[in-house]
Amino acid sequence: MSEPPRKTDRSPWNWLLVVPIVLPLLTFLFNADSPRLFGFPLFYWLQLAFIIVGVTCTTIVYRMTK
Repeated sequence: MSEPPRKTDRSPWNWLLVVPIVLPLLTFLFNADSPRLFGFPLFYWLQLAFIIVGVTCTTIVYRMTK
């Protein structure tokens, strides 16, 4: 009898997970005080945006590789 094909974790969608890792390492993106959003400097609200990007990328990869 032949064995059933094995399921692997090698999907091209996994490369999308590189985005939330590399994006916060690009310090030139948030090395400024302005613009301000609701009184918060760029650094703080951009960090929150990085979290949203990370959650979005993780959700997309999870759903596409499920």
